[in-house]
Amino acid sequence: MKITSFNPLIVTPQPEKLVELFEALGFKKKHSIVNAGNNDVNICDIRMTDLNGFNVDVASTANTKQDLSIIRMNVDNFEEAFEFLTSKGFVNPSNNIVENKYSKSALMVSPSGFAFDLCQHIKEHD
Repeated sequence: MKITSFNPLIVTPQPEKLVELFEALGFKKKHSIVNAGNNDVNICDIRMTDLNGFNVDVASTANTKQDLSIIRMNVDNFEEAFEFLTSKGFVNPSNNIVENKYSKSALMVSPSGFAFDLCQHIKEHD
């Protein structure tokens, strides 16, 4: 398993306000995906980057009630990373893996309570 990127992810019920805040801090939208989830999970995900190459992701789902700070960990092999984290005591509390044509991801919560958004991007080409 190779980690391909590692950055903060903030899940919020008001993504517009956070985007405005990060734009004021010098971040620009790199890309965004709306309706990125499974059929029953509506997800908005916005990647922002600053001039130094730092990334922050802002996301919202239909059931987001308050801001959550999570660490996004992109990997080259979802299954291997999922198995590794599970062996370290992490759980996927919703038992939900979100898959679409762009990515495969799952929320993984550690025994002490911090969380990773484990994600593998799916590329249409090599």
